[in-house]
Amino acid sequence: MEKRWNILHANQEQVQSLQSALKIHPILCELLVQRGITNFEDAKHFFRPQIEHLHDPWLMKDMQKAVTRIQEAVNQSQKILVFGDYDVDGTTSVATLYQFLKKISPHIDYYIPHRYREGYGISKIGIDFAKEAGIHLIISVDCGIKSIELITYAKELGIDFIICDHHLPDAILPPAMAILNPKQKDCTYPYKELCGCGVVFKLISALAEVYHLPAESYMQYLDLVATAIAADIVPLTDENRTLAFFGLKKVNENPCFGILALMELAKQTTPLKISNLVFAVAPRINAAGRMDDAKKAVQLFVEKDYASALAIGSLLQQDNIDRREADSTISEEALQQIESDPQHTLKKSSVVFQADWHKGVVGIVASRLIEKHYKPTVVLTQSGDVITGSARSVIGFNLYEALHACREHLIGYGGHFAAAGMTLAIDKLNDFKIAFEQAVAERITEEQLTPEIMINSIIPIDVINMNFFQIVSQMEPYGPDNARPIFLAKNVYDAGYSKLVKDAHISFHITQGQQSIKGIGYNMPQHISLVKSGKPFDVVFQLQLNEWQGNQTVQLQVIDLKVASAS
Repeated sequence: MEKRWNILHANQEQVQSLQSALKIHPILCELLVQRGITNFEDAKHFFRPQIEHLHDPWLMKDMQKAVTRIQEAVNQSQKILVFGDYDVDGTTSVATLYQFLKKISPHIDYYIPHRYREGYGISKIGIDFAKEAGIHLIISVDCGIKSIELITYAKELGIDFIICDHHLPDAILPPAMAILNPKQKDCTYPYKELCGCGVVFKLISALAEVYHLPAESYMQYLDLVATAIAADIVPLTDENRTLAFFGLKKVNENPCFGILALMELAKQTTPLKISNLVFAVAPRINAAGRMDDAKKAVQLFVEKDYASALAIGSLLQQDNIDRREADSTISEEALQQIESDPQHTLKKSSVVFQADWHKGVVGIVASRLIEKHYKPTVVLTQSGDVITGSARSVIGFNLYEALHACREHLIGYGGHFAAAGMTLAIDKLNDFKIAFEQAVAERITEEQLTPEIMINSIIPIDVINMNFFQIVSQMEPYGPDNARPIFLAKNVYDAGYSKLVKDAHISFHITQGQQSIKGIGYNMPQHISLVKSGKPFDVVFQLQLNEWQGNQTVQLQVIDLKVASAS
């Protein structure tokens, strides 16, 4: 698939000023300016995160109210229920708050709704369970900000609510005792992009203060916080970056038994990075809720015996194997559906349906289909007497807006710019397909239908050395708004040794002027003829460390290449 190359720019005055202050290569200063780092003090904070950089938890709206209500519950021996979502952010949030509250009260329980019996967020079944169990206070984590009716219902039953959430609130808020959510319009908390587990971390750090507990009483959960930050794809800036930095340190040096078991089962060796948490640890946690019951994930995180943690982790491992098999089979069947449609090349969207597809993986399948056919995509399956599904968007296209335009054909829908879910009647399937295609076609641009690579800087290959690489590496942990840098080298040639490996990957050996460098390009056999043509080409890449027989060298991880441009 042809990709658009978009070369980012940086204010050159700021680059020069930063270079004078830091005395490092101007290209490195470009990368920093692109991240909003324009002076020595910003750079010091960025490269040397400190726990002291974390914001005061008492700056968050309703923090005092939340802490006071929890103190009241503890003093009166009231039962507290920690209620969380079934994904990584939700289960880590529950495990973190549940374990911390156990330090100050024995009357603590937790609840994870079943994805298919109860759906997302606060559920009536969960509130009824709380009433029967004699719960006086529910603390919802990673959910609750939109549950007005259900929290009203709980209030009528005599159950108070504290909401810890990070999703965007509506104009009308639920009638909770306290709402901790930095995205509230009148919340003056200085950082708005915490994940659910990050909000919980602020609550327990405030509680530790009033109960005169040592910092370790809440810092010990930073491995769970880092896992949630990684999985929830929140910006790796400001406070999230600091939490992720120290959370990764905990993951690598002294993780809880649950994380350790998942690392072992996923065959991950330290040092782990955010990408290891995203691609190896998080899917095993998410699989529990997708394929079965996410309560297992919380049990895993609170387990104090390693052998038991490994046993629970093995159940999650099996869920993940089942999830992968379902994902692979459904992706194949869905691709066949798309490619057997003679009109599919003319369409601006993809909508596929099969009654027996597992609804726990339809969102993942939608993402897979976009890798092959880069269009807004909906994957639907049957659930009882209705059709349900998930949608994923391409970069820059507002999926929610397109679904809103189709609302007359839907029973319900929800989501945001890039991802959404929907329910429709079986007899409305064809109407929805037509309406969604029309809604997308009216709104999408040709540019949005071509995948884009955001390139940070054009770089001569003679700049690339171990010192340059080490400074780039100190920009980790990488994630949204602090992505791993992508470079472009122009007018390079094959040094005569580039070759195809296993009929799929290109082992590069390229030259530019007097300099040469090696690299690897995965799954790009179609480009070998250009590389071997003897003509100049432009190459887009990231930097990686290559270790061979005890020697370390910097090499390119090639992402894309094209015939050399004239400019």
